[in-house]
Amino acid sequence: MPPMPSPPRPSKLPMHTAIDNAPALDGTQKGSLLAHNPIWASVARFITWLDSYGEESLDFQTYYASNFGRWAKRLYYERPRLGTLAVLPMVFSEALCPSARRLFWKPQRFPIADAHFAMGFAFLARVTGDSRYQARAVHFLNVLQQTRCPGYEEYSWGYPFYWETVCGTVQPGTPLITTVPYVYEAFQDVYRIDSRQEWRQVMRSIAQHALLHYDEIPTSDRAASCSYSPLPEHGHFVLNANAYRAYLLTNAAVEFSDDSYLDAAQRNLNFVLENQNPDGSWYYSVDGKRSFIDHFHTCFVLKALAKIEVLTGNRDCTQAIERGVAFYVRNLFDEHGLPQPFARAPRFVVYRRELYDYAECINLAVLLRGRFPQLDARLRTVLDDILANWQTKEGSFRSRRLYFGWDNTPMHRWASSQLFRSLCLLLVSTNP
Repeated sequence: MPPMPSPPRPSKLPMHTAIDNAPALDGTQKGSLLAHNPIWASVARFITWLDSYGEESLDFQTYYASNFGRWAKRLYYERPRLGTLAVLPMVFSEALCPSARRLFWKPQRFPIADAHFAMGFAFLARVTGDSRYQARAVHFLNVLQQTRCPGYEEYSWGYPFYWETVCGTVQPGTPLITTVPYVYEAFQDVYRIDSRQEWRQVMRSIAQHALLHYDEIPTSDRAASCSYSPLPEHGHFVLNANAYRAYLLTNAAVEFSDDSYLDAAQRNLNFVLENQNPDGSWYYSVDGKRSFIDHFHTCFVLKALAKIEVLTGNRDCTQAIERGVAFYVRNLFDEHGLPQPFARAPRFVVYRRELYDYAECINLAVLLRGRFPQLDARLRTVLDDILANWQTKEGSFRSRRLYFGWDNTPMHRWASSQLFRSLCLLLVSTNP
């Protein structure tokens, strides 16, 4: 792979100036004008770092992927008081010495991160016209084809580690409806560039997987909740999971002119709409076990609704978005206009801020740009903070701002790849 361009010198302009006054780029002007864009400077520095660091990383779940970690987390769910004692060493390590997570597990490749990297490089190919970025996006698609879940005829992806949840253990290689749609989008974004039928065939296979392999429980005469994985014991009633499936199937119905996807999409969409709280928020789940409201899961739901709205013009989505954004900007940012993890923390939290919240805030704000002035203002504030404080001198992104210092452990899934994609999306949106 030819080397990527060296990172340009960052502009001294305020970050919001790069958003509001970014010049339109044309042909060979693109490279020289991007050199004055601080967002591009950050992205280019990250690419240089990624080329050196590699495509595997540790993860937020690293502490709990080992045998001991899985036992401690399972005990926490089953016997909370005793389990709290079991997980305390890991909690204190996260708070005081997060780099110690490498003692608990190993670096791995994460399909959801590969999908975000593919999308980010596809965006860069569009905004720069540089074929090397397209080649890098194709590289990640090839990797994804090789890392699909075994045992399923259609393409699907999940996590490469044992994941202990309140609903039980999710085995490595189990498809997850919260991962699969991102891979679908990655193949779609690259297909939009090169029109390779191979990518379209994978997209069709993914859509069939999403349609056929997830259990549904009716929740009203119009709505149903899908399972989180093809194994129903892994739970239903998770709002963002239903929003993801509703969007993927709606997209597939439009992409392939196939209405067979629409009934399931509408049932899951209605589940999301019917479970919006009176104040505009959504709980993570309505299973009675996980009734918290957090930042990035709220973004997941709103993003899916925004994308469905674009595809269908659904006015119910529009109304839900308006109510949801009103809650979001009021309750999930602090007094400085920066993302806070929870509307109300459900437990003791060892960090002040989360990179994932920043990444998803940018994604959502770009999708809804120009419709909600308060959200536009949040975008400018968030970008200023990201570009001023969240990138290390080596080029990686910090994972969390702790109460004492930073967690600088690079984690592609949590959420370096997501931030990379969101910044690349922002470059496309401001430099079409």
